[in-house]
Amino acid sequence: RMTAFCVTAALAAVLGLMTGAQAEAASRIKDIVDVEGVRTNQLIGYGIVVGLNGTGDTVRNSPMLKQSLEGMMERLGVNIRDADINTKNAAAVMVTATLPPFAQPGQALDVTVSSMGNAKSLRGGTLLMTPLKGADNQVYAMAQGNLVVGGVGASANGSQTQINHLGVGRISAGATVERAVPVALN
Repeated sequence: RMTAFCVTAALAAVLGLMTGAQAEAASRIKDIVDVEGVRTNQLIGYGIVVGLNGTGDTVRNSPMLKQSLEGMMERLGVNIRDADINTKNAAAVMVTATLPPFAQPGQALDVTVSSMGNAKSLRGGTLLMTPLKGADNQVYAMAQGNLVVGGVGASANGSQTQINHLGVGRISAGATVERAVPVALN
């Protein structure tokens, strides 16, 4: 009797280990199914990058930057409406991000920042607070932070070279979700 009990206990232990190993190797439901109505959402926003050390847009060739700088400074209590703005340290940019399904307020998102004007480089720039909107024109995230630009460029004696594109940068965890997309699972 004692031997039969030990064999049964050992067999139960082996089966328990096998079941645990199978549970670990099993796929998660979200990895193998598509739930209707659950998808990613694209977000977009218009913003300003500052701190560009002379490589930003020329205000003469980028009227949207001048208008944006005037509006932003006005909201901050500084009147520059009739001032002669001549800075090359700022650039008008488009900011994009992907809002994953089930994203919750406070969750961080990566953002891509792309120059819209004639900025030579976004290297060293900081994106100012930019609302990111969905297709329904509602704000779902706010983006801000220091850009990382993957390109490099150099010039000397009239010659110049460039690797990759200097007008696009990324900000890892550069946006914070402000609103969740409602999901109705029936």
